[in-house]
Amino acid sequence: MIQWHWLEDAHPGRDQWNSLHERLVAAWRRHRPRLPNGRVHFAYTAEETSGEDLLTVTYLRETARQAGLSTATLTVEEIGWDLACRRFVAPDREPLLTVFKLYPWEWLIADRFGPRALDSLRLTGWIEPPWKAILSNKAILAILWELFPGHPNLLPAYLDGPRDLAAYARKPILGREGANVELVTPGGGYARPGPYGEEGAVYQGYAPLPDFAGTYPVLGAWVVDGEPAGLGIREADTLITDNQSRFVPHLIDTPRDPR
Repeated sequence: MIQWHWLEDAHPGRDQWNSLHERLVAAWRRHRPRLPNGRVHFAYTAEETSGEDLLTVTYLRETARQAGLSTATLTVEEIGWDLACRRFVAPDREPLLTVFKLYPWEWLIADRFGPRALDSLRLTGWIEPPWKAILSNKAILAILWELFPGHPNLLPAYLDGPRDLAAYARKPILGREGANVELVTPGGGYARPGPYGEEGAVYQGYAPLPDFAGTYPVLGAWVVDGEPAGLGIREADTLITDNQSRFVPHLIDTPRDPR
């Protein structure tokens, strides 16, 4: 929404690839008949202190509300377990039937009640579902390269070291936002500290980012219900993009069709 308002104010007459809000509302509306009681709880961790996670779930909750769903917000730490009914509940003991959680599955599974999250899938629907843990594990990069060596959409990736790679990125298989990433490049080495890495790392061939006067953008596509829904750009002053990197808007430099 902020990207769109920037476009309207700064570049009227231009367009951008951004249908995120509309597609989110449409997806909630499309799946509403499958959600018990038409109600979704949105959970985030209280340990995240920047406020970013709370803002994210608040926005997603608003898109669900616009789709006609009943919603509520709580923290992951507030989720309880009803021993008698063997199900997850909110602080007021309301059964949690559908939960969107902004909390990694690998963290949840390692928590005290993690195994119960898997055992109670019949009673609680989780968004995202547990199988998404496979996609968030960077070890899949090495598996993909082994299955499809030389594929134009892949970079060489290994779990046992860089092998014959002269330049590479070492990434923790369970990490995020650039933490614990190390780069070995023709121009030197770079590293970002962080709390990840005890599970191991993947070594991936180095692909240099474009350099625009000392800034390095990374393009990312939002996907809603299996369909691309918009473009997000993170811009950093270093070769490693982290959670302090700027989020910058974009435009398509062609006039809109006046029709």
